[in-house]
Amino acid sequence: MSVMELKDITKKFGKFVALDGVNLKLNQGEVLGFIGPNGAGKSTTIRIILGLLRKTGGEAKLFGKDPWKDAVDLHKRLAYVPGDVHLWPNLSGGEVIDLFGNLRGSMNTKRRTELIERFDLDPTKKCRTYSKGNRQKVALISAFSSDVDLFILDEPTSGLDPLMEMVFQDCVAEAKATGKTILLSSHILSEVERLCDRVSIIKKGNVVETGTLGELRHFTRNEITVETEREIVGLQDLQNVFEVSVKGKKAQFQVDSQNLDSVLRHLLPFEIKTLTSKPPSLEDLFMRHYGNEISSTQQGDRG
Repeated sequence: MSVMELKDITKKFGKFVALDGVNLKLNQGEVLGFIGPNGAGKSTTIRIILGLLRKTGGEAKLFGKDPWKDAVDLHKRLAYVPGDVHLWPNLSGGEVIDLFGNLRGSMNTKRRTELIERFDLDPTKKCRTYSKGNRQKVALISAFSSDVDLFILDEPTSGLDPLMEMVFQDCVAEAKATGKTILLSSHILSEVERLCDRVSIIKKGNVVETGTLGELRHFTRNEITVETEREIVGLQDLQNVFEVSVKGKKAQFQVDSQNLDSVLRHLLPFEIKTLTSKPPSLEDLFMRHYGNEISSTQQGDRG
């Protein structure tokens, strides 16, 4: 069952096209990773989903309703955590947690107490004294203490130390285990890889790839390291083999998954001693789409 579906969503700011036909689907009970660099369109997409921004074109549905027209009703069913949380300076952290919960109309007080302890937050302190990380904790505790169906998390661990990131990841896993649905936008690719069922990569206002990591890896290269009894020859001459490095009886190269079988047949006569095949990580998939742009930006920065 689809919780959220965006079809051909466009958003223009004057002549600037921020979103150019975004298609995105989030099914009930799944965790969808939504990744892309700054300026790719992630936050604009999320603001449309939340009903904070009106789309220029296309169709958006959240629980079967229009996020723009039915925002008040829909917000009772979701919890949103942005990457930069602003709180009321004269309220305590505990008061803000309760305020957010009351706005949603639901708060599990036992869960609230448990999460305050797990996130190591002092709820009696005024928000003006909190660091960025503690402000994130307030928003996360409030979100995960609420009985909502959908969590929209936009860089939610920004400012958290590694220990608190692990607590966050546990909370996501627990929410998923109870059938909750989660949209996670994050720059921490290892976090997305660990938590998400599917991943959508957005580039220049368009979703360029979506699928499970297994599905996405099918279209990318595995890194192979092999050692044989006899000296390896002819590997460089094979089609669909890349980045080949051969040193006598040892070789390292990349090969598309669908061509791995033919490469192994070539290697068998050399009597394989050891062979390891490393599938691409989410970072590899991300760099496939953004590597050239990131490299040119870095070169520009050096200039």
